[in-house]
Amino acid sequence: MKKKVLFIDRDGTMIKEPADEQIDAFDKLIFYPKVFTYLGKIAKELDFELAMITNQDGLGTDIYPEDTFWPVHNFIMKSFENESVVFSDVFIDKTFPHENADTRKPKTGLLTKYFSEEYDLENSFVIGDRLTDIELAKNLGAKGIFINDNTNLGTDEISVKRSELDAFIGLESSDWEQIYEYLKLKNRTAEL
Repeated sequence: MKKKVLFIDRDGTMIKEPADEQIDAFDKLIFYPKVFTYLGKIAKELDFELAMITNQDGLGTDIYPEDTFWPVHNFIMKSFENESVVFSDVFIDKTFPHENADTRKPKTGLLTKYFSEEYDLENSFVIGDRLTDIELAKNLGAKGIFINDNTNLGTDEISVKRSELDAFIGLESSDWEQIYEYLKLKNRTAEL
């Protein structure tokens, strides 16, 4: 049986994104409401492999040194692991938008392993708070779950308009309980 995947963004999806868009200190870290409860239920109850994919603009440069990133990131990952949310892969793109790298969301350069017979991308989802996450879903041949709390609508550098992505949005919500219920419903199968 092919594996279904949830490709989950980090900032603005699992954790709140600060105004400067860098989680480089513990005092900036706020977990998204209900994320532990319902991402935990998704991990335990539903048949999805979990993969995190995040753009971290300029990680490793003077403006975003790695020594401020890794302690907070590792704490985030350990916090989810303690709630039985374990990611099979974590993909971090460090490039800037102007570099136009094939590894940067919404491009799929970091995710080439999923374009195989082993994975069911058609029944997989990208969960994220930006339209670039929905564009990634389109590029993967998956569906998107758009966490829209109206904070990141104008900040994407995106090659398509929202109207061109609507067909790829399976759910638009900022509530992890609704995300869980939607995926649970989608996960049901019937046999005759």
